[in-house]
Amino acid sequence: METLEFIIYPDGRVEERVSGIVGAGCTEVTAEIEAQLGTVVACEHTSEHFAASVNLSGRVSDYSHIAPEDFL
Repeated sequence: METLEFIIYPDGRVEERVSGIVGAGCTEVTAEIEAQLGTVVACEHTSEHFAASVNLSGRVSDYSHIAPEDFL
C-alpha cells in the first residue's frame, strides 16, 4: 500500500515520508507536492527507493501428465 505521511513542525518545516513505492517512483509521486510546499532542504532515500520492482510474466505449463521417470 502506498502511503504519504506529512509531519508539520511548529517552525513551519514539513517532513514527508513515503512508503510502499519501490524504486525512484516516489520522487515522481511527490514532485508536485514538494513544488507547492517550497524548497526541499534535505532528502533521505529509504531502502524501498533502492529496491528493484519485480515484474513476473511468462507461461505456465502443465506437466502433471508426465511421469517422474520421464525426467531421468
